[in-house]
Amino acid sequence: MIHGAGNGAGVSPRWDRVNSQELIARARRIYFRYLSEATRSQEPSGVVVCQKSGEGRVVFEMPTLLPEEEFLSTALLRNRSRRSMAR
Repeated sequence: MIHGAGNGAGVSPRWDRVNSQELIARARRIYFRYLSEATRSQEPSGVVVCQKSGEGRVVFEMPTLLPEEEFLSTALLRNRSRRSMAR
């Protein structure tokens, strides 16, 4: 058993350790690009973004994350905060 390993994907990113605006924007671009190009009808569970490289991928099952990766659920990516809607 590896301490700290496992399925941590159900937990939100540590917002105090990331640039949340940049992370959410990057994940949304990845997610919406997938939606515009997808031929599958299966709904993804979210997007995994690598903080080091900035690359990301759409996932359909809860992933096991590497230390530099963050998981953002599709529910988070689809929601608009009241603040951004008021602009």
